[in-house]
This record gives sequence, structure tokens and C-alpha cells, in this order.
Amino acid sequence: MSASPVTALAPDPKRWKALVFIALAQLMVVLDATIVNIALPSAQEDLGISEGNKQWVITAYALAFGGLLLFGGRIADLWGRKRTFVTGLIGFAAASALGGAATGEAMMLGARALQGVFGALLAPAALSLLAVMFTEAKERAKAFGIYGAIAGGGGAVGLILGGFLTEYLNWRWTFFVNIPFAIVAAAGAYFVIREPEGGRNRSPLDIPGVVLSTVGLVALVYGFTRAESDGWSDSVTITMFVASVVLLAAFVLTEAKVKNPLLPLRVLTERNRGGVYLSLGLAIISMFGLFLFLTYYLQIVKGYSPVKTGFAFLPMIVGMITGSTQIGTRLMIRVPPRYLMAPGFLVAAVGMLLLTQLEVDTSYAGLIMPAQLLLGLGMGTAFMPAMSLATHGVEPRDAGVASAMVNTSQQVGGAIGTALLNTIAASATTAYIEDHAASATTPAAQKLLAAQSMVEGYTAAIWWAVGILAASAVIAAVFINTGAQNGGQSASGDGDGVEDEVKIPVVAH
Repeated sequence: MSASPVTALAPDPKRWKALVFIALAQLMVVLDATIVNIALPSAQEDLGISEGNKQWVITAYALAFGGLLLFGGRIADLWGRKRTFVTGLIGFAAASALGGAATGEAMMLGARALQGVFGALLAPAALSLLAVMFTEAKERAKAFGIYGAIAGGGGAVGLILGGFLTEYLNWRWTFFVNIPFAIVAAAGAYFVIREPEGGRNRSPLDIPGVVLSTVGLVALVYGFTRAESDGWSDSVTITMFVASVVLLAAFVLTEAKVKNPLLPLRVLTERNRGGVYLSLGLAIISMFGLFLFLTYYLQIVKGYSPVKTGFAFLPMIVGMITGSTQIGTRLMIRVPPRYLMAPGFLVAAVGMLLLTQLEVDTSYAGLIMPAQLLLGLGMGTAFMPAMSLATHGVEPRDAGVASAMVNTSQQVGGAIGTALLNTIAASATTAYIEDHAASATTPAAQKLLAAQSMVEGYTAAIWWAVGILAASAVIAAVFINTGAQNGGQSASGDGDGVEDEVKIPVVAH
């Protein structure tokens, strides 16, 4: 068959230099997602952020980022990827400066939401740029391999760097550190990146789809957050949940009817892709909640410094890298994906199950470290084939939105997970204090009760996380029925190579 218009273009001579700046931007975004976790206890104390609103420092970013990813990808196609990329970087730097200079709760939450908005412009534009600049299959695979490695390793860098900055400088530097990253990446992109002509999609924007999806997701997460402070039977809580159902249902109906939908429903209705989005979204609910609880447990209950807390998360990262590169990658072309995903989620559930045994005096080496290793190993094993299935049988015109949908399911899952599990933990903590307050008559006993009640709340929420991971395993086993991903072609590939060329960058990410 004849070559497509994209593969016929001469490769950009500056493409490898461009990769440096695109990868730097990706490192900044991934690093920011974890660096704030370490700084959160210090920022909460300094800014007077209430216990009920602390998770919004994480959730505001995740929700804005996840809710607008599809829109960001569409803007990049319409407006130009280079222009969108540079705009996203400059905006992210400005939002980071605002967060670092925050004087109160509202300013901090606003800055985090703005970071999410500009991150949603930045991430899809970066992926799209690599896709159009690297047109030869082997080069493109190498470029996205580098990009993917930075995406995976950035989380560990964020945890450790966040600890150093918080302990030796100030939590504000976890925001300010983004500014030099963004300036260097934006300047480099402006002078080095040359976007190929003719790659834009000038179809009209699906404005109703953007509004309905974003507002519906905000209502959903606010409902979970409101339930923590005011209870599940509160009228506003119920109204938020009802509104989210109505808005998201209207979004689905709209996407089925409009000519150029933000999210074509054909992307969601194929059973393997649907199984990936659903199982990954649920698994991330567990992971995001756990990151928050372990950070607070290690710093407040165990008294770890921010730096020590950062290094304490390394076993999970080691497990993830091992599961992904040594198990998932090696077996993905030999066994059906469900034989990796379902056992992977179950191994992660066993690791989470160990953490339900947390006590005030729990040994790190005896329980927390092996639990983290199992969690990381299971998640890494499951995530690798899941990413390769993200565009299972997808049409080339839908490859971008299918990739964005994976990111969206992860980000929204994280936002819901933080809010939902925090709600469960707070309720269990309150109930424990009420049941045991009468016996805590001395200052020492009251201090111990406070620590015990926090741990009781964490373990109650972690039990839910175990169940959610088990549900992810069941969904992977039932929905995903494709065969082994044999090299460059999916089970549904037609052998002409077109679909596989489109899929390379998506899978690597």
C-alpha cells in the first residue's frame, strides 16, 4: 500500500533536540503530581487549610487536569501543537508562582486548579508533537520510550525532591521549582520545534461536550468532598450527586448526536478499551488515596521528616519499575493481557491488604516496605499491558482521543479516590474518638488517642481500597478478551501497518 502523508514527510532535523525540551516539560508535570504530597502537611499548617479541605490541594489539580484533557487535546489539534505547548508551559509556570506565593487556602486551591488547566493543554500537545515529529517507526518507538521512562521515573524524583525542598528550604519551593523547568522548556520549544504543516483538525469545537463533561465531573467530586464535612444525607451532597449523574448522562447523549464529538462513543464501547479505562480508573482510586494516607501516617504518626518520607516511598517505585520492565514488557507479547492485568491487580490488593494491619507502632521494614513492594510490583505488571491496549482496534483518527481517555480515567479516578477514601477515613476517625474519648483523661492518653484514631481512619479506608483493587482484577478478567500483543500489531490489527504506526506513541506513553 502507499505511504500515508505523515510518513512521506522528511523527518525534522531538530527532532532529537526538540525531544529534550518536550521530555523536560513532561518531567515537570509528573514531578508536580507527587512533589506536593510531601509538602502538603507543612502547607496545610502554614496556610490554615482545614482538615476537610486538605485533599482539595491534590483534587483541584487532578480534577482540572483530568476533566480538561480531552479538550486540551482538541485545542492542540485546532490551534497548533507548538503554540498550545508553549502556552501551557507559560501558564503552568505562572500558576506555580501563584501557588508558591499563596497566603491562604483559597489562593492555594486556585493555583492548583490553574496548574491543572494548563497541564491539560501541555500534556496532549507534547504527545501530539512527538507523534508528528518522529515519523520513522523505530525512531518514534525510541523517542516515546524515553518519554515514557521520564513519565515513570518522575514520580520517584518528585517524592525525594519534595522532601529535600520542604525540609531544607520551604514547602513553597515545591511550587517555585517548576518555574525554571517551564522557562527552559518553553524557550527551547519556541526556537527548536518546527511543527509539520497540514496536521491540524479544524472541525468546530464541541462546546456542549466540554461544558457538560467538566461540570459533571466537578459536581461528582464535590459531592464526595461535601459528604466528608456534612454527611452523606446532606441536601447539598445529594444535589451534587444527582447533578453529576444528569450532566454526565447529558454528555453521553450529546456525544452520540453531534457531528464532531469531543469523545466519540466508539472509543468507549469496544470491550477491551472499556475494560482498560474502567479497571485503571478504579485502581488509581486506590493508589491516590494511599499516597495521601501514607504521607500523613509517616510524617504525623511516625514522625518522619519530609526527606525520610520521600525515600520511604522508594520500594513502591522500585516495585513498579520491576513489574513494568521485567514482567509486563517481557510477557506482554507472549500471554493475553488479562493474564497479566488480573493477577497484577490481585498482587497489588494483597499489598494493600497488609496495610490494613497498620498500628501506631508498626515496623516500616516489617510491614510497610513489603506491602509497598507488592503494591508496586502488581501495579507495574498490570499497567504495562493496559497501556498497550489503550488503542485496541482503534481507528487512526481516534488514536489521540483514546490515549487522552486513559489519562482522563487515571486523573478522574485519582480525584474521586482522594475525596472518597478521605471521607471514609475522616468518618472512621471521628467515630473512634467518640467511642474512646471518655477513657483519655491525661494529656499523654489524649495524644495517643489522636494518633490511634488517625490510624483507625486510614485502615478503614484502606479496606475499601482492597475491595476496589479486587474489582479491578475482576473487570480485567471479564472484559478483556484479546490475545497476546504480538510485537507491533494488536490482535485486532489488519496487518497493513497503518494502525500500528498510529499506536506506537500512545502505547509508549
